[in-house]
Amino acid sequence: MLYAVIPAGGSGTRLWPLSRAGHPKFLHPLTGTPASLLQATVDRLAPLITPERTLVVTGAAHVAAVARQLAGLPEENILVEPSPRDSCAAIALAAAVIAQREPGAVMGSFAADHLIRDAETWRATVRQAVAGAERGLLMTVGITPTRAETGYGYLHTGDPTSDDPLRPVLEFKEKPAAEVAEAYLRSGHHLWNASMFVWRVDVFLAELARQQPALHAGITAIAAAWGTAEQDDVLGTVWPTLPKISVDYAVMEGAATAGRVATVPGDFGWNDVGDFHTLGDVLPADAAGNVVLGADAKPGVLLRDSSGLVVVPQSGRLVAALGVHDLIVVDTPDAVLVCPRDRAQDVKALVDELKERGEENLV
Repeated sequence: MLYAVIPAGGSGTRLWPLSRAGHPKFLHPLTGTPASLLQATVDRLAPLITPERTLVVTGAAHVAAVARQLAGLPEENILVEPSPRDSCAAIALAAAVIAQREPGAVMGSFAADHLIRDAETWRATVRQAVAGAERGLLMTVGITPTRAETGYGYLHTGDPTSDDPLRPVLEFKEKPAAEVAEAYLRSGHHLWNASMFVWRVDVFLAELARQQPALHAGITAIAAAWGTAEQDDVLGTVWPTLPKISVDYAVMEGAATAGRVATVPGDFGWNDVGDFHTLGDVLPADAAGNVVLGADAKPGVLLRDSSGLVVVPQSGRLVAALGVHDLIVVDTPDAVLVCPRDRAQDVKALVDELKERGEENLV
């Protein structure tokens, strides 16, 4: 009775100009293989969950591309959100639709745009989380931190009891300052929050009703009309009224305070592919540390006396680099990005400026 829900949203602004609102990062092959991030997510789930029990929640603009990439997924398992309302509405909609099929089902929510190096260890960790969910806990899969990372949220955990791998989650922590992240790393009681969740749908929906009654009422109304002739009308009327809030803020933080959240620590080579610098760290590099995405593209890339580059050739032109180091070079038909690798997080500022200038066609 395990279902998978894959929220496939966001535009990946730190991966601009490769990732755009109309073709976001989860649709791109950023895995070191021909598979897109979305396809890799579904493939990773395949030993656990059949296509009939796999649901994708995505925006109207991406439905056709998602359907093309996931040809084996039943059409009715692609749930369309009319507009972005953040993660809680999307995940709650899927939970409510699943609850109509199987009220006691366990669902796991796994983002469409994460890289995981060791899929078998990841699946073993998910199985442990499922066991906790079957006991009525709201489960997360926490990531054992490998460095004092300031770009991730954290889970403050208690000690496991006896031989149980589950740890209680005492508190969700925001992205910390560097010295706080160092303290978290030393403590041994903090895990990265990867926003992977596993729970029984009835338990989650009850917690949603307790903490977010308006959102729960709206989702319940939509789910009641799902699959009927009234579905589009009800969705179009109710969806814009739903609060725009993440599932962490809406449900999980309050549930942790009430002692209803636990986590399983995982160490399986997780990465959220947040920017080009990160991509350069996780994908195969040449002897000089250069990473070329889509190396089979023609006419390709010519690098000489250069190291530590991340090059994304997407325009059909030759990209040549001579005597440069630690740069990001992204060449697309209508935009070129060049920046130092240590400024990769700031690419989002360029997207924000383009929006301010009204150049929506470029974002």
